[in-house]
Amino acid sequence: MFSVSCAESTFLTEKVAPNNRSCISLLSSQGDDINERKPTKKKVSGDSFSFFNLLFVSPLQVLSNGEPCILFQARKLSLRFEKQKPVDLTELAFSPQKVVDTRESLCRQETATLVMRFGDVEDLRDLSIRFQLSNTFYESSGQWWFSVERVSVSYNTSEEVDFNATEVYAPAAASYRCLHVSSLQRYSGLLLPSTEHAQRWAITFIDFQIQAFNVSSGTFSPASNCTTVLTPAILMGLITSLILLLVLAYALHMVVHLKHIEHDDDQKADIYFPHSPEQLDHCCEETSAEKNAM
Repeated sequence: MFSVSCAESTFLTEKVAPNNRSCISLLSSQGDDINERKPTKKKVSGDSFSFFNLLFVSPLQVLSNGEPCILFQARKLSLRFEKQKPVDLTELAFSPQKVVDTRESLCRQETATLVMRFGDVEDLRDLSIRFQLSNTFYESSGQWWFSVERVSVSYNTSEEVDFNATEVYAPAAASYRCLHVSSLQRYSGLLLPSTEHAQRWAITFIDFQIQAFNVSSGTFSPASNCTTVLTPAILMGLITSLILLLVLAYALHMVVHLKHIEHDDDQKADIYFPHSPEQLDHCCEETSAEKNAM
């Protein structure tokens, strides 16, 4: 026995039996199946990227003399003007392609600047975000602490809005991490608008992590997590606890009051109530006689 390829069979069919097109039809159907099984290129959406970015993407790095001096990453980065649709910058900043430009960033001993240039994004021309960081030694703790002083957003070449950072700091030997770093009050408002114009903008980082000045091996040091005094969840918990305490106090008060009434009833003397008019007249005569005797 021997096998004949489909191409050879087609050639023989054309020569011997021109009306037999079975192999040609088979080739055509196989070609259609191959085209159907051929993988198609898909554009990575922002949602799919945000789910996998922290697993497969290294943090954004700023190099000084060939060594990393700033590390930064976030699961989501969005910018919004008033009630308009938010602009999602996550993929531009943290995707494997890393469209963002950080060449203007600087690192010094006590100050550092992280500049993220995105270029033209939707209606915003020459969009950039700048972090101003500082490194300070505190004698009370005997160690260096780094902090984010200010976050600035520049757009349309000459427009700029500033947000003052509050409580965004960590020991210089650690990284700083917080679930939400945002100018929105529902996220504790760690970024405060510095002007009325800045109040019209909202910037939000989700799963924010940054480290500066003492970066080694291009990886984050153990994180110092943020602590928020009153988040909406904590506030609602406190209010609920207060209501429960008030209800419990009222219930205890009523129990003590009822026991006090029952104790008074036990100490009261029995009172005689006559059952007939004759007994009532006799009782009244005895009472009058006692009064006259007195």
